Amino acid sequence: MARMQGKVALVTGAASGIGRATCIALAREGARVVVADINQTGGEETVARIGADAAFYQYLDVADEQSWIDAIAAATARFGKLNVLANVAGIGSSCDFEATSLADWNRMLAVNLTGVFLGCKQALGAMARAGEPGAIVNVASVGAHIAGPDIVAYCASKGGVRMLTKGVAMHCAAKGLPIRANSVNPTFVDSEMLDPIASLFGDRDVMRTSMARQIPIGRMATPADIANGVLFLASDEAAMVSGTELFIDGAQTAGFPSQHSG
Repeated sequence: MARMQGKVALVTGAASGIGRATCIALAREGARVVVADINQTGGEETVARIGADAAFYQYLDVADEQSWIDAIAAATARFGKLNVLANVAGIGSSCDFEATSLADWNRMLAVNLTGVFLGCKQALGAMARAGEPGAIVNVASVGAHIAGPDIVAYCASKGGVRMLTKGVAMHCAAKGLPIRANSVNPTFVDSEMLDPIASLFGDRDVMRTSMARQIPIGRMATPADIANGVLFLASDEAAMVSGTELFIDGAQTAGFPSQHSG
């Protein structure tokens, strides 16, 4: 089990949920991992679960370019190089579109889209200097393809991630850089990111049941489900995969659910 042996990865949003699961999956397969988040307690817990092959980079504000420059410098100083970037950090909210404030819109785009742009931009140089194949994996969403009336800003930001990823892949190919860029599109994931909206359903169990009904295979995704997809795209097994998307959605975007048939 050494699909990532010798590789160094930086993962954002690594203090919980998909980010933490991604760190654990990469380390399990031999990578040394830089755990990056603004949540120190959660980040240190992720490192504790992995051990010596992980290091916590405290307070990576993904929307701030200098913060990215410092984080990548710290990663290469600690582990000598950078081969993989997993842009997992993101935020979500639910509200009426017409009630969305400009501040809320800008914050959504800053974290979910600008943060991914800055990460990709700043990581390319470090990956190129490593002189080895590199991989960028960005977490988008099924919301990059299908919209919801109460998550308009979120869907817009994830749609941007989708096309940004394709553009970065083309940029790397045009420049002859041995760096691939891909995105993953998760369905609803049972993680801490859903905590703010659980109360809208009454409790978390009701929320899970309601969301599972919208997924043809009948359950929500776990953080590990998404992390395993990121792991594949980050590994050399995906050496010919770039500029594409991996749907981890239990067939949610494949077609109409059964109640619409007949």
